[in-house]
Amino acid sequence: MGTYLHTMIRTKNLEASLAFYKLLGMHELRRRDVPEGKYTLVFIGFAGNAEGQAEVELTYNWGEDVGYDIGTGFGHLAIGVPDVAAAVETVRVGGGKVTREAGPVKFGTSVIAFVEDPDGYKIELIQKPELA
Repeated sequence: MGTYLHTMIRTKNLEASLAFYKLLGMHELRRRDVPEGKYTLVFIGFAGNAEGQAEVELTYNWGEDVGYDIGTGFGHLAIGVPDVAAAVETVRVGGGKVTREAGPVKFGTSVIAFVEDPDGYKIELIQKPELA
């Protein structure tokens, strides 16, 4: 049996991406610079990231500052937060882009919101009060 390890996304500005994900409570877990390949990998997650808990791998290809085509197949990353409205406000105050305000999901009761990171990747925030 396997385990889900991480999702890799490419970034054109590593420091801007790290600052954005910090607004959501994530932090750098480890970093690997690969000079021969001209890239840097930064794995981010939450405090107390347990072994086997999924992470996000930010990949910065040195000199590739023009951005990437996200494509039509990618949907979004989902992050559970104790208070979606508070998380949205933190992103807004931090200069992030809010694309859907906090509120119940259509035809459901879960409270969600959507924000975008500096590269345009969509992040769904899902209210999980038990995380408080």
